[in-house]
Amino acid sequence: MSWGTELWDQFDNLEKHTQWGIDILEKYIKFVKERTEIELSYAKQLRNLSKKYQPKKNSKEEEEYRYTACKAFLSTLNEMNDYAGQHEVISENMTSQITVELARYVQELKQERKSHFHDGRKAQQHIETCWKQLESSKRRFERDCKEADRAQQYFEKMDADINVTKADVEKARQQAQMRHQMAEDSKADYSSILQKFNHEQHEYYHTHIPNIFQKIQEMEERRIVRIGESVKTYAELDRQVIPIIGKCLDGIVKAAESIDPKNDSQLAIEAYKSGFEPPGDIEFEDYTQPMKRTVSDNSLSNSRGEGKSELKFGGKSKGKLWPFIKKNKGATPEDFSNLPPEQRRKKLQQKVDELNKEIQKEMDQRDAITKMKDVYLKNPQMGDPASLDHKLAEVSQNIEKLRLEAQKFEAWLAEAEGRLPARSEQARRQSGMYDAQSPPAVNSCAQDRESPDGSYTEERSQESEGKVLAADFDDEFDDEETLPAIGTCKALYTFEGQNEGTISVVEGETLYVIEEDKGDGWTRIRRNGDEEGYVPTSYVEVYLDKNAKGAKTYI
Repeated sequence: MSWGTELWDQFDNLEKHTQWGIDILEKYIKFVKERTEIELSYAKQLRNLSKKYQPKKNSKEEEEYRYTACKAFLSTLNEMNDYAGQHEVISENMTSQITVELARYVQELKQERKSHFHDGRKAQQHIETCWKQLESSKRRFERDCKEADRAQQYFEKMDADINVTKADVEKARQQAQMRHQMAEDSKADYSSILQKFNHEQHEYYHTHIPNIFQKIQEMEERRIVRIGESVKTYAELDRQVIPIIGKCLDGIVKAAESIDPKNDSQLAIEAYKSGFEPPGDIEFEDYTQPMKRTVSDNSLSNSRGEGKSELKFGGKSKGKLWPFIKKNKGATPEDFSNLPPEQRRKKLQQKVDELNKEIQKEMDQRDAITKMKDVYLKNPQMGDPASLDHKLAEVSQNIEKLRLEAQKFEAWLAEAEGRLPARSEQARRQSGMYDAQSPPAVNSCAQDRESPDGSYTEERSQESEGKVLAADFDDEFDDEETLPAIGTCKALYTFEGQNEGTISVVEGETLYVIEEDKGDGWTRIRRNGDEEGYVPTSYVEVYLDKNAKGAKTYI
């Protein structure tokens, strides 16, 4: 099966067929190119989708990803990002291994095809030239033969005519002989050209054209093989990323299997637990006997003595809300006192950890500067040691500030964890006392006393309760025996005693110490002989009398 023998007379059709083959190849290249663009676009959209739903750093949304279900979703986003990367790999490989290679091959194919058909046309032109020469010699031979016949006939006519002179007859005879010789020459020339043409024609149809068409056939078959290889590569490039895509999908399945509803429920408890006790039963108030009615926690008619008696003898707790929680109407207090106890403890612990990390960072920087200074001292040519003194002092000052800040939050943390001094106001923090001292309410229903979020809903009740607490607090101190001063102290910085049992101090203020720190982080002080309370030990510098085991300093 050869185009040279089977299609020897289909030069024009072969030219059209090979051009069609190149068009098919270019169409396939365009198809692969559009596929790569789709893959890139798909990968970009997947990455944008994954980025869109990624949690924002340092936001509440990032905290939500502690839950296993959210972690699984985050893993899905990360796996989809890797999944998108595999589609980018497909696009890159198809571009480099198919599109670019085929584009280069098409250019080479066009040049080769052009060369082959140029040779074919050159052979056609040569055989056409030979044919024209043959036709020309044939016509000349025919013409010379006719001229010779006419000259012979004329000679014979002149020779038969008795009236013609002998000279005219001789002239006619010579003319006839000359024409006959020209006919013989034309015949020989025609015979030679015919023989040559037959040889060229045989070479054309049995050698030149078969060779050219065979090369064109091989070229076309290479093009077909190349398309087949490209189609196979197209599939293989897709198949290469299937294992990695499978791993991405396996990662999503594994993330889904790691979801633990019990763990998420426990995290919800840790996130929202307030530390409050559920409210107790409301006592019945018998208004039919005004003189003997039971004192309720919604009445202010109870005497302070009765309230204290109920406190001292462990009055029944009604489970009311934490009495120090205030409704947040503005900025969050520095000590997070607006939060429920458990949440406040977590926030304070988090703040302490952050400060400790900052302290460690500053200490590392100080150590580095110190080492550099030592190097400068040993090798003065490397730098001036004095140039580092300012930076070293600045870092040391930052460390001291951070330590004071950490001590402040540690004191609040100790308070939140219940590591307070064993004093009478601890008992007043129990719910039973506050039940006995609650202000009268217009409505005694539970929804009037608290809201679902754990904060008071009636500002008037908060204000009234605060006044009653303050009054009872003062009375209890009045009932207690006045403690003697055991030393003095100086406030290192301002402390706002917002909680019951504490006292506010101003930085630089001098006060009397009436009860030493017992290891719980609190010191009891007095101002002007009548105002007493507790302050964090880290907020004051204590100077005990010489008969009290010497002076101690808490910083």
